[in-house]
Amino acid sequence: QVHLVESGGGLVQPGGSLRLSCAASGFTFSIYSMGWYRQAPGKERELVARITSAGGTTRYTDSVKGRFTISRDNAKNTVYLQMNSLKPEDTAVYYCNRLTGISGARPLDGWGQGTLVTVSS
Repeated sequence: QVHLVESGGGLVQPGGSLRLSCAASGFTFSIYSMGWYRQAPGKERELVARITSAGGTTRYTDSVKGRFTISRDNAKNTVYLQMNSLKPEDTAVYYCNRLTGISGARPLDGWGQGTLVTVSS
């Protein structure tokens, strides 16, 4: 069965950095696009970053462009989200998921526990 485990969240001051990890199992990781989602209090869940199966193409929502970087290590079945210059509005629970593709992406699996990122002074 598909299993996605997010880690790396925590409390950070504005302007700080965190790196999130998502360890995947139960499917052939290297043939799927992957994405990072977040859900902030009172807001809809949004796809903030996505990456193609081999890592050659990435996309970001406008609010995180230039600050976040998604990457993957297919040998480790892991996708990462490097988060720099963090802002209070980045506070959310962050989730990873397998995607239908890089364009018109939809999550393929259920949602795990996620990892909480809190940006506050």
